[in-house]
Amino acid sequence: MAPALHVLVLNNLADRHKDAIMGVHPEITVTSCDLEHAGDYIADTDILVAWGFTDIRPLYLAAPNLKWVHALTAGVENLIFPEIQQSNTILTNSRGIHGIPVSEHVFSLMLAFTRGLNLLIRQQQAKQWERVPTEEIHEKTIGIVGLGAIGREIAKKAKGLGMEVLATKQEMTAEIFVDKLYPPEELNELLAASDFVVAALPLTDQTSGLFTLQQFEAMKRTAYFINIARGSIVREADLITALQTGIIKGAGLDVFDHEPLPPDSPLWDMPNVIITPHIAALSPHYLDRAVKSFADNLTRFVEDREMFNIVDKQKGY
Repeated sequence: MAPALHVLVLNNLADRHKDAIMGVHPEITVTSCDLEHAGDYIADTDILVAWGFTDIRPLYLAAPNLKWVHALTAGVENLIFPEIQQSNTILTNSRGIHGIPVSEHVFSLMLAFTRGLNLLIRQQQAKQWERVPTEEIHEKTIGIVGLGAIGREIAKKAKGLGMEVLATKQEMTAEIFVDKLYPPEELNELLAASDFVVAALPLTDQTSGLFTLQQFEAMKRTAYFINIARGSIVREADLITALQTGIIKGAGLDVFDHEPLPPDSPLWDMPNVIITPHIAALSPHYLDRAVKSFADNLTRFVEDREMFNIVDKQKGY
C-alpha cells in the first residue's frame, strides 16, 4: 500500500476538486488554503500545489517532507530557485489545459483588429456613426512563436479559418496544422512573412527580452503583434516605439512587464492597441481541468509510473 500523502493546495477548492484528488488513493489527504495560512500545514506536506507566479521559496525551505511541487499554471517562473534546482523535488506544471481559452482569446484580438472593433468601440463611446476600414483573416499568414500545447491549438484554429500557419519550435517535428516550421534562430524569417505574430513562449533566460526593435523592424508594416505569453519576453519600450512610429500596425496585449500596467503607460491611449488584463487563460472550467490534470499525474506518482509535464528545473519549462 502507498504511504499516506499530504497534499497542500494554495487555492480554495470545491468539494468536487478535493474528492477528485482524494479519490486517487485512500491514504491521500488534501488541505486547501491561501498563502498566508500555508505555514500552518507545510511541515507535514508531501505535495505542494501552487500557482506558478506564487513565491513559495519560504514555504519550500520549511517543508522537510516535500517530494513534489505542482503548478496550476503552465508558467513556473516563481517556483524555480536555487534550492529547488539543486534538490530531487519533482516540479510539474499544468501544460495542456490552456489551449482552448487562450486560442479563443488570440482570435478575438485578431478579429477585433480586422473588423475594426478597436476603433468602433471608441466611436460608440463618442456616439459617432462612421465606417472604418476592415480586413479578413482568410488567407492571411499567422506566425506562432513557440509551438507548444497552446501554439498547436492556435494553429489548429488558424487552419480552420483558412490561414497559412508558420511556427517556431526548438525541435523540428511533423506538425499537422503547420505549413512551415522554423528553428528559433530563423525567427526573423517567420516575422517577415507573417501578417499576425503570436508570442506563445515560456519565459526563460533565453526568451527574456526576445522581442526588441530589431524583431519589430523585421515584421511587415501591416502586421499585428499578439502577446499571450509573458510580458518580459518583450522590451516594452521598443514595442511602444514600433507602435508609435508605424513599424507595425497594431498589438493585442494580454501580458506586460509590470502588472497591472501602470496608468502612465502610453499603451493605454493608443488606438492601435487592445489591452486585456492577463485573462487569456481564464475560463469557468479552468480549475476543473487543472485538478483533473493534477489527479491524473498523482495517480502516476502513487503507482510509481512515469509522470507527465515534468519541468526541467534548469531550463525553466
